[in-house]
Amino acid sequence: MTTSALIVLILVLIALGVTAWLVYRQQRRKGLQKRFGPEYSHAVSQYGDESHAVDALAARERRMEKIQIRALSHEDQRLFIEKWQAVQRDFVDDPAMSIQRADSLVCEVMSARGYPMSDFEHRAEDISVDHPQVVANFRAAHAIAERRQSGQAGTEDLRQALVHYRNLFDDLLEAHPVGERRNQS
Repeated sequence: MTTSALIVLILVLIALGVTAWLVYRQQRRKGLQKRFGPEYSHAVSQYGDESHAVDALAARERRMEKIQIRALSHEDQRLFIEKWQAVQRDFVDDPAMSIQRADSLVCEVMSARGYPMSDFEHRAEDISVDHPQVVANFRAAHAIAERRQSGQAGTEDLRQALVHYRNLFDDLLEAHPVGERRNQS
């Protein structure tokens, strides 16, 4: 084989390698985009570009593969549903306290299921792996709860936060609406 033929062969192999790598990255990106839905766009905005977002989402998946998330027993589901109903019922008399209790209850359910309980953003990232469609609700509810602490959230904001918490609560309980089974498609 001549030197020029060898150089051409090496260049072809490099081109094939680069093409294969680009196809792999595109398939990985599309898979994560499909799996994470709106959370994918949030990650792109958070990390500044698609490449960093893809790496971060893949890292979340790898981290969560190591964590055993448990289903709740029927008894635990029932107890959590009763607590949630009390949170909703008490909203009329004390919306601010209900939001605080809703946040605590969501954290309690997460803990019972085996999610690591660290700072808020890590909890949201962990939730995004199994519940990507409702993690935006968690972030929105948390933002309203923070505004409430500084007196910047009105009753309608608090009502919306309660709705957001409920959507996440239902997903965590694997029930929708509260107490009824939901098909995950």
